[in-house]
Amino acid sequence: MHIVSWNVNGVRAIVKKDFVKDINKVDPDILCLQETKANPEEVKTALLLLPQYKVYANSSKAKKGYSGTAVLTKKEPNEITYDMGLEEHDQEGRVITAEFDSFYLVTVYTPNSGDGLKRLDYRKDWDAAFKNHVQALDEKKPVIVCGDLNVAHTDIDLARPKPNYNKNPGFTQDEIDGLENTLSVGFLDTFRHFFPDEIKYSWWSYRFGARDRNVGWRIDYFLVSERFIDQLTGADIYNEVFGSDHCPVAVKLK
Repeated sequence: MHIVSWNVNGVRAIVKKDFVKDINKVDPDILCLQETKANPEEVKTALLLLPQYKVYANSSKAKKGYSGTAVLTKKEPNEITYDMGLEEHDQEGRVITAEFDSFYLVTVYTPNSGDGLKRLDYRKDWDAAFKNHVQALDEKKPVIVCGDLNVAHTDIDLARPKPNYNKNPGFTQDEIDGLENTLSVGFLDTFRHFFPDEIKYSWWSYRFGARDRNVGWRIDYFLVSERFIDQLTGADIYNEVFGSDHCPVAVKLK
């Protein structure tokens, strides 16, 4: 099984590019999208050119055309649930949980802490709630978490760690601790499991030719329950795929 995750920065915009061709080439069994910026019907309409997938979408209730997530899957899940059951965190369509026979798949678009870190306090609350959400699932069966976690874990995960540390969203100690807290309850970062020292990024600013110069950040992840790692055969970051300011990331299972 091949699972891919991609922050598409607007599903209606990306389908006007090479998205359908790229997805058919990569051919995932399950595709998880973040930042769809569309309501569920708009997402399904935009993805009609991928008829091999059943589409499940979550959208922002608070602000139209903002945030949003989707799961496209060839195999119908046993159950789909949306959000985390917490009103304060369920307004922006950021979480979908799909239950399959041997695992849960959770796709997430973690809130950005914002310019001037004005949303950092909310982000800290979110990280704690999300950790509790996936930890509770993990008590039932193994969990695969994928999505834009909006944090670079260590210095190797961004091109310019020193000038960004504790100054810009995505590389504050509070955000790093939020990811660490999730890893500490029994999850592994799959890319680092397979490639402990490799420098590879999944997001680049649109400014200053950052992608051409590979001045990027690795903020898109697949985390898995530690006991499930032997079911994985690999992890990847598809830098060669364009269309968004993010590129897709992936895992493969036995």
